[in-house]
Amino acid sequence: MSTVPPPEHPDESPEDGTSSISDEQWDVFLRELGEGGARGGPKEPSARARMVTRRLREQDAAAGGGRRRWWRKRTPEPSPPPGWRTGPTRRETHGRRSRLRTVRTVFVLALVTGVTLVVIRPSLLLDRLPGHHAAAGPEASPLPAETVRPSAAPVDRAGLPTRAHPFRGSPAERWAEGADAIELPEAAAVGGMSKADVALALRRTKEFLVGANLDPAVVRGGRPTAAMALLDPEQPGALPGLRRALGDPDEKHDPLSLVTRFDPADVAPAGDVVKVRGRMTFAAGERGEVRVHADYTFVYPVVRAGGDGAVTRTIIRRDLTTALLDPGKWKATRGRLNLKTYDSDAGNSECGVHDGYYHPIFDDRAPTGAPADGPARDPYDRHRSLREDNDGRCGTVTRT
Repeated sequence: MSTVPPPEHPDESPEDGTSSISDEQWDVFLRELGEGGARGGPKEPSARARMVTRRLREQDAAAGGGRRRWWRKRTPEPSPPPGWRTGPTRRETHGRRSRLRTVRTVFVLALVTGVTLVVIRPSLLLDRLPGHHAAAGPEASPLPAETVRPSAAPVDRAGLPTRAHPFRGSPAERWAEGADAIELPEAAAVGGMSKADVALALRRTKEFLVGANLDPAVVRGGRPTAAMALLDPEQPGALPGLRRALGDPDEKHDPLSLVTRFDPADVAPAGDVVKVRGRMTFAAGERGEVRVHADYTFVYPVVRAGGDGAVTRTIIRRDLTTALLDPGKWKATRGRLNLKTYDSDAGNSECGVHDGYYHPIFDDRAPTGAPADGPARDPYDRHRSLREDNDGRCGTVTRT
């Protein structure tokens, strides 16, 4: 059977885009392949398909300038929200950082302020710690100096005194101690007296308080020689009266109105520290006179003679006014003090004993003096005048 050979180059076509093989030839060729069992012969598109293909190519050439396309048009994907991958904008970041800096600055300032306050006054923090009052000792932060009369009594403190901490449980635990606690105001000329005269009057008054209430030998029952040397012998009654009271004390002549002494056969100081709190002021008196007013409380921790047993405290408050006179205008000794007024009050001492010594009362020992007939008082309360609060009777104390 004769066979029509297929074209050598079936893909080639004339310039007009039509095939070089007629439809009749293709039909014969396909029929012969089907009859002879031929496989895989190429298929020529129909005239209609070739025409459609030609038109599509013409449209592509017109649209793309004759160039073939190597991409597909894609539908644009929706844009991701701002910051999805890139993060917040610079403005947002700057805003958050500014807020963070502000918060951090406020926190640091508050922290620095708190630390500074605690460094200056540790009691702001320590006083709020559980058990602090009971454990506090001599290291408790001191109070600032008293400049005006307090408005109320000091708050109570917990704990009992010991030999190691004799002021524990007492408001005096935070008081200054010894002569350094007696601070002098700045002097100024008043009443016809020069600034130097006023400074001398202040200094002499302090020396008298120290010699009569803080001299260890005097506190242990000795004679206040240094304090007596500061008194003006020209003043009638003061110096002779003190000598009389020291030599032969009784109810009317009692050296304890000016001097602090304990009977060495009865008690001994519990250490060498005496706590002190008060203030000193000055004012003009008559012409050629400056007056100094001193109001101080002294706290003495003591034990029984021999140094054994419990610790107790005796609290003495003294209110006195001294005067320094100009010898050119007054009959006075230059540099010596005149005693104008003096009052005192003792807390925790036997009543009705007038032997020239204080006799503290211990909790484990019954008092031997006269029974108390006065009201109970807080010996640490300094907000009232001693003259107003002292009726002369011997009472009990609410704390020591």
